[in-house]
Amino acid sequence: MHYFNFKKNNLYCEEFKVEDLAKQYGTPLYVYSSKTILEHFWKLEKAFEEINPLICYSVKANSNLSFLKLLTSQGSGLDIVSGGELYRAKKVKCPGNRIVYASVGKTDKEIEEALKYGILMFNVESVPELKRINNIAKRLNKKAAVALRVNPDVTPKTHKYITTGKKENKFGIDKDTAKDIFLKSKKYSNLRIIGIHIHIGSQITEGEPFVKAIQKIKTFIESLKKLGVKLEYLNIGGGLGIVYDNEIPQTAKEFADKILPLIKKISLKLILEPGRFIAGNAGILVSKVIYMKDTPQKKFIIVDAAMNDLARPSLYSAYHKIAALRKYKNKIKNGKKSDVVGSICESGDFLGKDRELEVKEGEYVAVFGAGAYGFSMSSNYNSRPRAAELLVKDKKTFLIRKRETYKDLVKEEIII
Repeated sequence: MHYFNFKKNNLYCEEFKVEDLAKQYGTPLYVYSSKTILEHFWKLEKAFEEINPLICYSVKANSNLSFLKLLTSQGSGLDIVSGGELYRAKKVKCPGNRIVYASVGKTDKEIEEALKYGILMFNVESVPELKRINNIAKRLNKKAAVALRVNPDVTPKTHKYITTGKKENKFGIDKDTAKDIFLKSKKYSNLRIIGIHIHIGSQITEGEPFVKAIQKIKTFIESLKKLGVKLEYLNIGGGLGIVYDNEIPQTAKEFADKILPLIKKISLKLILEPGRFIAGNAGILVSKVIYMKDTPQKKFIIVDAAMNDLARPSLYSAYHKIAALRKYKNKIKNGKKSDVVGSICESGDFLGKDRELEVKEGEYVAVFGAGAYGFSMSSNYNSRPRAAELLVKDKKTFLIRKRETYKDLVKEEIII
């Protein structure tokens, strides 16, 4: 939240008073700080500069075109997981050789489009996918570069829905199967199997799970080398945690200091896939208070944002700090904690529970840490238009996504 600060009791994003932005552009409103986005990218770049890795921003965290353009203009690559994300990468003219393509269920069309664009490589999740890419590459008379996503069976301390490196997860290939693929790679005539990919989960605040996973993969790579397998790339995914509440996540430098000694011994070109680390604390969701509902049990602050705008609290019971845009000199004494809720017809529609929050009807609140998996996971549930997105850059504000209208909700529908 470095560039989201209170000055004279008002919240600012860089040089702009957020309340003024809310009044000008309306709410719900996502507000992003370009300085925060770039600083987080540069911190990773600096931490790993001695080995010059390819940093591929994870598009799924926040896929707005201006967001992507800002990063790719600084040399960032992109980690994509769908044909739609490839389309976005093309729109911002990201070079194909800076794109890696993950996902457990790539379709024929998606594979074909990626091959035609000349992406760096696919991260392959299964033997059937490997065969499919090989067949499509053969039909197109191309050689496809791939990395095998190997499941290291490591359990990080994070929510079970965003743990991705355990044996029971749908992701990755077990080491025995991967070894067999490498040894029989010649049968895939149109593939170059040149790397190993791992990704153990998301919102991981400690370095130990990464160290454990990389140690396991290091041993595996050494066993492959003894068998004559030649590799070029090691992709260690993303997953670095950020501050949502009272977490003390590792810094980029602390992360690098822990894993660089291992990476250097492996001697392969490193790829990183940060998403939340770059985007998470670069954005807030601004919402207006519609009503204050006081019950014998607790108080409800009903706002114009809801679970369709920010799904993480409902989906993961995720905690986001919430603050009024204006601080009061004299505290409002209501004696009760408040739930910050939206108007969707679900008991799970909340942005925060049991908060000590001082705000009045008609005023505004900010939900912090909303830059990643905020707008990108939003929906039109309850026929609610999606929010507008705003980027603060170079001492100016840019509307980077218009607020949807009711007409937008039904424009693809057909009445029969």
